[in-house]
Amino acid sequence: MNIFSILTLIGGLAFFLYGISVMSSGLEKIAGSKLERLLKKMTSSPLKGLLLGTGITAVIQSSSAVTVMLIGLVNSGIMDLSQTISIIFGTNIGTTVTAWLLSLTGIQENASFVLKLLKPESFTPVLAFIGICMIMSAKSIKNKSIGSVMVGFAVLMCGMDLMSDAMMPLSEQESFRNTMVAFKNPVLGFLVGVIITMLLQSSSASVGILQALSLVGGVSWGVAIPIVMGQNLGTCISAVLASIGVGTNAKRVAGIHVIFNSLGALILLPSFYFLNWLFKFKFVDMDISPAGVALVHTLYNCLTVILLFGFMKQIQTLAVKFVKESKKDSENKVFLDERLLNTPSFALEECFNKTVNMAEIVQHNFVTSTKMLKSFHRKKADEIVENEITIDNYEDQLNSYMLKLSAKELTEEDNNRISHLMLAIGDFERMGDHASHILKLADKLNESDGKFSDEAIDEIKILVNAVGEIFDMSLECFKSNNLELAQKIEPLEAVIKKGVRRAKNNHIIRLKAGQCSAERSFIFSDLLNDLRRIAAHCGNIATGVIQLYDSTINKHEYNHRNKDEDLEFKNRYKDYKLRYKVVKRKE
Repeated sequence: MNIFSILTLIGGLAFFLYGISVMSSGLEKIAGSKLERLLKKMTSSPLKGLLLGTGITAVIQSSSAVTVMLIGLVNSGIMDLSQTISIIFGTNIGTTVTAWLLSLTGIQENASFVLKLLKPESFTPVLAFIGICMIMSAKSIKNKSIGSVMVGFAVLMCGMDLMSDAMMPLSEQESFRNTMVAFKNPVLGFLVGVIITMLLQSSSASVGILQALSLVGGVSWGVAIPIVMGQNLGTCISAVLASIGVGTNAKRVAGIHVIFNSLGALILLPSFYFLNWLFKFKFVDMDISPAGVALVHTLYNCLTVILLFGFMKQIQTLAVKFVKESKKDSENKVFLDERLLNTPSFALEECFNKTVNMAEIVQHNFVTSTKMLKSFHRKKADEIVENEITIDNYEDQLNSYMLKLSAKELTEEDNNRISHLMLAIGDFERMGDHASHILKLADKLNESDGKFSDEAIDEIKILVNAVGEIFDMSLECFKSNNLELAQKIEPLEAVIKKGVRRAKNNHIIRLKAGQCSAERSFIFSDLLNDLRRIAAHCGNIATGVIQLYDSTINKHEYNHRNKDEDLEFKNRYKDYKLRYKVVKRKE
């Protein structure tokens, strides 16, 4: 093996690793936030978690990426430690898919025509051409991502071929055969697998290198088996590195990954060699093929899961025992972990969930502050003030996080969602400000021992109920992206706007008649302004949801369109007007 073969090997490894990276990134973009939503729904039972972990890893082609993501979710307090165990089990099975794809390179030249069609060199050039055309011509980022997956796979297979060609001269060298014989020592083979995978930080990559080496010949089953087992332990390095600087529970996620793979090796490696000593397996000294490496990889991970599936609680207990509670653990808790930025769709979904949490706090403040107009309570007032600080923190941290997220390469859909979220966060924060201002008005009313006239109280009740309904509707349509519900908000906003205008006119009449003091007049007017503005922000939320369905809609043009021709709007407006009508007072 000369210097040129070594250079080719290095180049092939570079292509191989880059292909895996491009393909994984493209697949993650195509899958989008659907995977994150599944993650929340399917962790209710160990079996569902196992299937989910297998599925997600098979889709994004990286068990390390999924484990790092879990560390981020636990560190942000979004998931519990117990929810991650079965998913980690599943990632070890899901990561074997890559090995089976790579095993296609082992199809022989003398194979049937149908099998030769499956050989990568038969179809990857076409795949690469189609992928490049999609990247260059596609308008949507999703289609570009599909093209990236195709090109990534082609580059991956090209790297595999380059490594195989570079290592071909090794088959004729006596020193290579002697080295392979030395690797039959299970401890040495296991350590080699661990070290190579730790350096590459990818079991898929290290298994691929082993498969490329198996194409040369001289790699027996006895050599491959301990190396594959070591590769599965070596892949834990990504999780260990990702756990630096996180909270105790997040560190325990990495601990579970290490414990799971270590127990698998401790049980299966001695068991295999004991059975081999007992039954003298003939295949141990036979050369292994790329498909054989994929088979060993799959069987090892499946057997490990089968053996340890019933001991999840014990594995969690071990992780808790080995990773002690940190005194500074509270300092490591974060709002949203930056590790999630490595999988933008997951990060975006968590930003959405945090925004919903923020909106629910705002809603609580609004409901509580309006109740304080009738009966003021200092403790509840203090709670609203504390909540307002929390709301402001939500806004600051979410906006900062999403600015970092927007710098990532995102799909068109995700870019639109970021814009939608940032606008919605601003609306919810300002609604919170108005709720706080209503509290101040309630405090002023309480301190002055004042009281509105009966007519004014009736008007306030009508408008507060109307704004309460529009708030409920806007929050629900935001949570579920419900287009039909979003379209019901605009007519209610129009009714509230007209009701506020009429209540102000009525109040001027009462003021002239001496039925209301000047001080209470200012409080009443400011209260109406707060209610009107909250309704307007609810309208903004609804318009944002509508724009998600049709990005061509211009907000200004939509809000100022001719509604006289909109029969549905007119019918809903009439319905809301009957329910929330502020009666016009005669002078």
